[in-house]
Amino acid sequence: MKLKVLYEDNHIIVVIKPVGIPVQQDKTGDLDMLRIIKDYLKEKYKKPGNVYLGLVHRLDRMVGGVMVFAKTSKAASRLSEYIRQKNVKKKYLAIVNATLPLDNKDIKLENYLVKNERINMSKVVNKEVKNSKLAILEYSVVKNFTYKNKKYTLVDVNLYTGRHHQIRVQFANINAPLYGDIKYGQKVNKVGQNLALWSYYLSFFHPTKDEYLEFTYKPYEDKNCDKIWSECK
Repeated sequence: MKLKVLYEDNHIIVVIKPVGIPVQQDKTGDLDMLRIIKDYLKEKYKKPGNVYLGLVHRLDRMVGGVMVFAKTSKAASRLSEYIRQKNVKKKYLAIVNATLPLDNKDIKLENYLVKNERINMSKVVNKEVKNSKLAILEYSVVKNFTYKNKKYTLVDVNLYTGRHHQIRVQFANINAPLYGDIKYGQKVNKVGQNLALWSYYLSFFHPTKDEYLEFTYKPYEDKNCDKIWSECK
């Protein structure tokens, strides 16, 4: 697979993770992003032996978009600390199975979520529930549109917390499940569709330079297609 690199220096590499590829090795044994990037670095720099690559944040397998990886342990440590301090900004594009009002701008969703490890799903609960965690996001409606005679809404999501399946769960909770989400929107989705969720924006301070970095990459602009990007030809 040809790796799309947005930025690279001695300490970090920023890439696009395609939909359907896991970030790290899982039980399927499928090719993962860590292996892809390590192979890229080994070939580019003719490095013998193992290549260091630090994983500092994750995207679900069926979510694509912008990711940063650390090429040194110093960068990995500092980026991880930025994330813990919420100094890394992430924005997503999502398509939901609903017609949300166009004047919905900067709408904040706050819920408490609890994860069920056995079935790998999260749900909205009362904050008194044991092990529940506060999840916060903010969204704005970009546009309403019709695709294959069904109505959808494209939303821009600013993620403040990084809970398990957070965006999927919180939109399903307002009766606007994501397109292609067979876990949280079974009544309106079909098996086999890709999840219409994309991490299009990432910004953070460089771990070793006095520099603020911003990266934007939108799937429908890249494919010159204004349909649901997971089905663009």
